[in-house]
Amino acid sequence: MKKLLTAMGVAVAMAAQFVMPAQADGERFVLVSHAPDSDSWWNTIKNAIAVAGEQMNVEVEYRNPPTGDLADMARIIEQATASNPDGIIATIADYDVLSGPLSNAVAKGIPVITINSGTEEQSKAIGALMHVGQPEFAAGKGAGEKAKAAGVTKFLCVNHYITNPASVERCQGYAEALGVELGDQMIDSGQDPAEIKSKVMAYLQTNPDTNGILTLGPTSAHPTLAALDEMGKAGTIHFGTFDLSSEIAEAIKSDVIAFAIDQQPYLQGYLPVVILTNLARYGVVPGNSINSGPGFVTKANIALVEKYAGEYR
Repeated sequence: MKKLLTAMGVAVAMAAQFVMPAQADGERFVLVSHAPDSDSWWNTIKNAIAVAGEQMNVEVEYRNPPTGDLADMARIIEQATASNPDGIIATIADYDVLSGPLSNAVAKGIPVITINSGTEEQSKAIGALMHVGQPEFAAGKGAGEKAKAAGVTKFLCVNHYITNPASVERCQGYAEALGVELGDQMIDSGQDPAEIKSKVMAYLQTNPDTNGILTLGPTSAHPTLAALDEMGKAGTIHFGTFDLSSEIAEAIKSDVIAFAIDQQPYLQGYLPVVILTNLARYGVVPGNSINSGPGFVTKANIALVEKYAGEYR
């Protein structure tokens, strides 16, 4: 997809940190994610904060731990807090690791909005204004319900970020919908594409009766597609995934992937910037958290969605 490639090129050109043009009112916000530099899925969120920053005429910085290390992320949040921004936007990739730094920011009087990973309950416990994201267990359960309707009885959940509790919730919800124990049907695949492909192939060879696969994003979906293709199993196993990419879109159109769960990351980046700006300027803020997903992308609606993939979807 040309738009996806264009968006990725813009993200690389802007490097690891976004700084929007100088603004009239002086608001500055920092978004801290848990994503490693290699995770291209976050390009949509980077684009969203760039658009929101321009529209609101504010400065927005994107910061992340280059390798995805959560202890490093906690330090980045502490550094962001020390810089006294007008607001912090952050994921709750691991409540135990990140609740302290985020609670400290709140205690210092910095408005915090949590996004993406974590739950509304965790966000409230931290003292954040709200959570903008997708209920992960419910999303996984929705995927499992579709898989069950398709006849899936034994599955593989390819977890490329097992240290993030939200990722485990996706697999657990999927298993619950099928009415089975998760057990060893979830594998810790790591993030190296070659390693993921090898582990998926090994699992399917050892468990030939597997008739369902769930991957948790492009990082694990792309190598799984390669594994199925090499094994001659592409299109023979019910395959669902989280999130979108050009490869995932093509697999949906070719009936290899049944659906992709879209948590609408654009909203996760865009809305907090707009909300924090209105809070800083006018003292107004919505009273409830916002569910940005889940939505299901299938062959029936992929043409509409892929037009904006990697940029707005």
